Amino acid sequence: MRIERVADGVHLVRAAAVNWVLIDDGDAVTLIDGGYPGDAAAVEASLAAIGRAPGDVVAALVTHGHVDHVGGLAPLAARHGFPVLTGETEARHARREFLEQATPADVARQAWRPRVLVWAATIARLGALRSVSVPTARALPDGPLNLPGRPVPVATPGHTSGHTAYLLGDAGVLVSGDALATGHPITARTGPQRLPAFFDHDTARADAALDTLAALDAAVLLPGHGPAWRGTPAEAVASARGRES
Repeated sequence: MRIERVADGVHLVRAAAVNWVLIDDGDAVTLIDGGYPGDAAAVEASLAAIGRAPGDVVAALVTHGHVDHVGGLAPLAARHGFPVLTGETEARHARREFLEQATPADVARQAWRPRVLVWAATIARLGALRSVSVPTARALPDGPLNLPGRPVPVATPGHTSGHTAYLLGDAGVLVSGDALATGHPITARTGPQRLPAFFDHDTARADAALDTLAALDAAVLLPGHGPAWRGTPAEAVASARGRES
């Protein structure tokens, strides 16, 4: 696990296969996403590394309800009682009223990729095959949130029907979730990029969501997969689409 402070109070945590974000303001913390089920202890350890504890989390925000983004926060939310918030559609997804996620069969069809089998073994150890839900997940209120970082939810559907990014305007940071990544264990490509299409629920909408991100004002991108990237969202999107900005 690696923790990088990217702005005042904003920390990107990179675990074995996925990222999450910690935003602290005094004794209060906003957690964005929370890794695989096997990452729950690492989420706690990352809080300890910045001098905080699960009891300091005032809310967890979810970019989307895939097992690698809610698996680690689900037991912490149940134990400590902090609210779990996301868009209205994605709250239903996190509660598992429906599921939009690559299946083991989808992954098996990608086994021709040289890196897939190692990645699949890693995420299996982290609990990727477990049935995970967040029964308390609920819809976000409108507008900037009265939480550490003053996050502004940004609807970016496509990867899942209710995928939500979060703009931390005061810090100049965009938390893009899986709408825009900067790397992934199954590819050697680095820099801003879309995840392989088999991960998306609706690839056309996922591509259109990049236009939404490109219009935002930020200087640092924090993705769900890959390292932090410094530059504007418009530059990141142009790079992802293979164009010069």
